[in-house]
Amino acid sequence: QVRLVESGGGLVQAGGSLRLSCAASGRTFSSAAMGWFRQAPGKEREFVVAITWSGGSTKNADSLKGRFTISKDNAKNTVYLQMDSLKPEDTAVYYCAAGPNLQVYYHWGHGTQVTVSS
Repeated sequence: QVRLVESGGGLVQAGGSLRLSCAASGRTFSSAAMGWFRQAPGKEREFVVAITWSGGSTKNADSLKGRFTISKDNAKNTVYLQMDSLKPEDTAVYYCAAGPNLQVYYHWGHGTQVTVSS
């Protein structure tokens, strides 16, 4: 089992920045990739960005390129989501996920709320 714990969410004004963290523990060796997803009220969950532990290959949602950046610290089993130039429409619960590749995810965190005020 892989346990994922997100942190760093909160309230920020439009144009501001936040950095989310996701700490992974447990059978992390079984998950080659880590991803961030988000779900806004009344909407389906959507993919944000992902990264592989080895090599650091990334996959980004086209609509968020240039504002959202993923990074990792292998020694800490932690991935980060740097969010810049935030907009009110970025308001959502942000989830961390782990899986065998950049497309498939089997393990999920409980999420962290990000609220962007106008």
